[in-house]
Amino acid sequence: MLERFNADEVFDMAVRIETNGAAFYRKAAALQEDEENSNFLNGLARMEDRHKKTFEDMRHAFTEKGMGEETFDPDGEGSAYLHALADVHGGEGSPKIADSLTGNESMKEILDIALGLEKKSILYYVGLKELVPQSLGKDNIDKIIAEEHKHVAQITKILLNR
Repeated sequence: MLERFNADEVFDMAVRIETNGAAFYRKAAALQEDEENSNFLNGLARMEDRHKKTFEDMRHAFTEKGMGEETFDPDGEGSAYLHALADVHGGEGSPKIADSLTGNESMKEILDIALGLEKKSILYYVGLKELVPQSLGKDNIDKIIAEEHKHVAQITKILLNR
């Protein structure tokens, strides 16, 4: 059975993924002995916080137009399912990735992991976009994908300058 999501639900997942992405950077920062590296990674966490805020604002503007939830879900099971998807999709939103950090990773390794996670997130949203009907805001998913492209560009630039 093909699940169908509206853009509001996808924005909700994007917020969750960004929250988890910030947790990844904060965990990596906490494991750093070098204060400069720790500060740098905390800066990346704040970048994820800003993207989370962007998605929250986009979601708010979207739902104000009356295009939010259209399904009856009194027990919140649909929301729980979507949060689980956001936690396990394998991209930046996966808490397992943060949990796997040992503190032995170099900054380059951490940034390489982060870049791979951002790319997986883009693929995730591209695939998820196919599940959102045009009438429920499919075009808005492109805004999320554009934000993720910015993440990739920012991390790539950092890697090239290190």
